[in-house]
Amino acid sequence: PLSLSPNSDSSESSMLSRLGDLLFYTVAEGQERIPIHKFTNALKATGLQTTDPRLRDCMSQMHRMVQESSSGGLLDRELFQKCVSGNIVLLTQAFRKKFVIPDFEEFTGHVDRIFEDAKELTGGKVAAYIPHLAKSNPDLWGVSLCTVDGQRHSVGHTKIPFCLQSCVKPLTYAISVSTLGTDYVHKFVGKEPSGLRYNKLSLNEEGIPHNPMVNAGAIVVSSLIKMDCNKAEKFDFVLQYLNKMAGNEYMGFSNATFQSEKETGDRNYAIGYYLKEKKCFPKGVDMMAALDLYFQLCSVEVTCESGSVIAATLANGGICPITGESVLSAEAVRNTLSLMHSCGMYDFSGQFAFHVGLPAKSAVSGAILLVVPNVMGMMCLSPPLDKLGNSQRGISFCQKLVSLFNFHNYDNLRHCARKLDPRREGGEVRNKTVVNLLFAAYSGDVSALRRFALSAMDMEQKDYDSRTALHVAAAEG
Repeated sequence: PLSLSPNSDSSESSMLSRLGDLLFYTVAEGQERIPIHKFTNALKATGLQTTDPRLRDCMSQMHRMVQESSSGGLLDRELFQKCVSGNIVLLTQAFRKKFVIPDFEEFTGHVDRIFEDAKELTGGKVAAYIPHLAKSNPDLWGVSLCTVDGQRHSVGHTKIPFCLQSCVKPLTYAISVSTLGTDYVHKFVGKEPSGLRYNKLSLNEEGIPHNPMVNAGAIVVSSLIKMDCNKAEKFDFVLQYLNKMAGNEYMGFSNATFQSEKETGDRNYAIGYYLKEKKCFPKGVDMMAALDLYFQLCSVEVTCESGSVIAATLANGGICPITGESVLSAEAVRNTLSLMHSCGMYDFSGQFAFHVGLPAKSAVSGAILLVVPNVMGMMCLSPPLDKLGNSQRGISFCQKLVSLFNFHNYDNLRHCARKLDPRREGGEVRNKTVVNLLFAAYSGDVSALRRFALSAMDMEQKDYDSRTALHVAAAEG
């Protein structure tokens, strides 16, 4: 029979207590009590938000304990441990810089500068063929990012809702593959770039749409979803998936855009009848119902902030980074990113794959959904489009991002000296750590040395002259 050691619970409790101490001393920096605002500011510096769903219990407990105590917003070690005990592993990773982007503040500083550079661009035209979209404000410009660890950053107009439009195509495809399987879905849609405009009446040699990123392919993929359900159930099914991918952040629906598309979508109706004539739909599918669902999904609204979480879910292999929920299968995500890489940017897809080298999907609303696999997802919004139908500022932002950081799919991570790698801790941070350690030894600050040891710092680090803290302490007596 299986027997558990009676000491297992106590050893686990002891380990959590040590982690709590480590975290307290890391944040406190020598103080006996931590002001709650100091903790939240330090938390934001790591990239985590106080509204992160994973930290909901921690933050509510912290505010409740501060209200109940007479400490005036100060947390001693015992109070602090009670508050963070439920999230100790996540918080320890954050404060010890164990996230995918260790120096998040430095990284976001670079992102903000690229954002400001792209902001200076003028020109481009707002899409006019959908009357409701023609009313979009051309001055809107926002970028949000979310890493696979849930680090968040936003700059510009990132809380304004906009329609996903074509950005929903890879998401609908991913949902279809997750629920129906790759082989079944690709009986009805191909995997190759078409080399033609996205709204052409064209099929490949097998008599099916070229890929799910062109209108014909997206309409067929829409027809595969919950074929045994009515229109409302199909839409609800996809919306629930999108909500999970966005970590239950903002998700809306623009009925005005939906009605506008239905009234003026002659080209899409033509594509629908062409697909019906060529028997591209599964048996028994109502072509008009498939078109209706396609128009509805294009009219789903997100913000840059919620859109970045969707992109991060794709970057994280189908697991939402801020909820930890597995939403899409790993196979579906891999297939989706492959198709976004080769077909996601309309007639600019080849150029984008060459210069940027990342999976992305653009939309006539001015959105670009960008994925840096295993690192982060981004959502950009700027309605003025270039002649190929992509956001002018968004394209510029993506190109400058990859020219500064080694995010391109084929950048050499070991020998690309001209580019920055935000996944590595910078030399400046390491140098500062050594200086702090040696200065504490020089001045005999035992509490600081104890704090460094608790925070898992390498106590044998050397300076330029190969001196360690022990050498300095011994020399000073």
